[in-house]
Amino acid sequence: MTWTSIFIAGFITYLTRMGMITLIDKDVFNENFRKILNYVPSVVFPSIIFPGILLDDFGTLVAITDPKIYGALTAIIVGLFSRNVILTIISGLISYWFIIFFL
Repeated sequence: MTWTSIFIAGFITYLTRMGMITLIDKDVFNENFRKILNYVPSVVFPSIIFPGILLDDFGTLVAITDPKIYGALTAIIVGLFSRNVILTIISGLISYWFIIFFL
């Protein structure tokens, strides 16, 4: 029963997303709307990341001394200067782990 439910949910999700891609005419959207859609990943990404950094397991704000905040600040600074995604992720993780394990 569980696998059947998972399969049905996945199939319905696939149909709803595929329907939007295949049924909508590409010429319906004007150029300004397409430019706005280019910013959607940039807007969604912080809304996924920041709750993981700023909130604890109970949904309350973490203290300023939380290692996650220092790791995120390190990643932001490295990202601003390097413009390299891999280097940003690695530097944030290394600073976070260093604070957890050595301080």
